[in-house]
Amino acid sequence: MKMPTTGNAQSLGAQVTLRDEALPPILRELRQKLRTKAKQEPKFRFYSLYDHICRPQTLRAAWTQVRANQGGPGIDGMSIEQIERSEESLEAFLREMESELKARAYRPGLVKRVYIPKPDGRQRPLGIPNLRDRVVQTAAVLVLEPIFETDFLECSHGFRPGRGAKGALEAIEGELQAGRTEVYDADLCGYFDTIPHDKLMKCVEQRVSDGSVLALIRAWLQAAVVEPPDQPGGPPTVKRNRQGTPQGGVISPLLANLYLHWFDQVFHRPGGPAHFAKATLVRYADDFVILARYVGPRIERWVEGKLEGWMGLKINRLKTRVIKATQPSQTVNFLGYSFRYEADLYGRPRCWWRLYPSLKAMAKQRDWLRDNINAQHCFEPLPELIERVNVHLQGWKAYFKLGYPRREYRQLNQLVCLRLGRHLQRRSQRAYKIPEGQSLYAHLQTLGLVLL
Repeated sequence: MKMPTTGNAQSLGAQVTLRDEALPPILRELRQKLRTKAKQEPKFRFYSLYDHICRPQTLRAAWTQVRANQGGPGIDGMSIEQIERSEESLEAFLREMESELKARAYRPGLVKRVYIPKPDGRQRPLGIPNLRDRVVQTAAVLVLEPIFETDFLECSHGFRPGRGAKGALEAIEGELQAGRTEVYDADLCGYFDTIPHDKLMKCVEQRVSDGSVLALIRAWLQAAVVEPPDQPGGPPTVKRNRQGTPQGGVISPLLANLYLHWFDQVFHRPGGPAHFAKATLVRYADDFVILARYVGPRIERWVEGKLEGWMGLKINRLKTRVIKATQPSQTVNFLGYSFRYEADLYGRPRCWWRLYPSLKAMAKQRDWLRDNINAQHCFEPLPELIERVNVHLQGWKAYFKLGYPRREYRQLNQLVCLRLGRHLQRRSQRAYKIPEGQSLYAHLQTLGLVLL
C-alpha cells in the first residue's frame, strides 16, 4: 500500500493542514460552534454556511494556509509569488474573490492534470486547481471540516486533524498483539477517480442543506480537466469529470474521507464484520485493512458487496489478499511499513511482532541514493552533496522511526558510505586519502554526514 503524504512520501497535491491555533479568533470560535452543534445534534443539517465561506477573515485565513503549503501554479500559471508582489496585489486578489462569491459569480477554473510515477510502474493522476480555486476550497474546508469531523469514526486515520499514519500503525500493532492475526488487505482501483458524484453528494447532503455550498462542491467535482498532450507539441485535451474527486484539490481528502465514512459506519453496525466476526477496521484514506481471528468468505463477500454493489467502487483483486500474519512467510504491509511475526532475537521460545520499513520503501530509498550519489554528481561541491543527502535521510527517518528499524538503518548507512566513498575517489585523478587512523564512516561524519 502507498505511503501517506510526508516530506518523503508521494504527495497528494494541494492537501492543506489546518491548525485551529493558527486561525483568527473569530474563525476559531465559528469552528468550535459548528463542532459543538454537530456533536449535540447528529442529524442536524446545516443551512447557513455559504456566508461564512465568503467572509474576508475566512478567505484571508485560507490564503495563509495555501501559501504555507507552497503549491505550484495551476493551468493559468498564476503563482503565490505573483500575488504577493505587493500588499495591494494580495488585497485586490482577496477582494475580487470575495465579490465573486457574494455575487454568486464564482466559477471554478480549469484543472491541470499531472502524473507522478508509482512504485509499480504505473502513474498516479493528480488534478491541480488554480490558485484562486485552492483558496476558495480551503475556505470551504475551514467551515465544513468541523462538521464532518464530528461524525468520522476512530478507525479513520488519514488526512484528519491530529491523526495520521502513526495512529493507524499503532492500531494495527495492537490488534495483532491481541490475537487478530488474519488480515484482509484491501486495494481499491483508482478510488479518488471513481467516486460516484451522485452518491457522494448525498453523503454531503446528510449534513449540509445550504444550496450555495452544495452548488460549489458540485462545480468543483465537475470542473474541466486539461490533460497533457498525447505527443510532444500536440494539443491538450479538455474533458469534464463524470465521477471522482481529483487528487490535488484541497477539498478532495475531506470528500474522499466522507464517502468511505459510510463504509466505516456499516462495518460497525449490527450485521457488519465488527459484530459477526469481532473484526477491526483500520483505514487511512482509501487504504484499509480488516483484522480478525479468522477472515473467511463471509467477510470477503460482505466487503465486495458494500464497496462494489452499494458504493459503486471497484476492488483490485490482484492486490487484495487475505494474510495469515503468524506464518513465517507472511508480512502485513501498510503505509510503507511491514509487520512480521519473528522469532526471538535471543533464542527464547517465543515470537514478537516487528514493525519496520517495507521492502518497497527500502528499494525506493536505495534508488534515490543511487540516482543522487553517482558519476553525474561528481562535480557537485562535497558540502552541498552531503547537505542534500542529510536533508533527505533525516526526512526519511522522521517518517520511518516507528518500531524496530535498526537493521534497515544499518543497510542504508552502509550504502550511503559506500557511494560517498566512491564519489570521493571520482572527484580527482589523484586517489583520495582518508586521514590515517580514521575509518571511512568516521571520516564522512567529520565532513558533515549525519547517519541514520
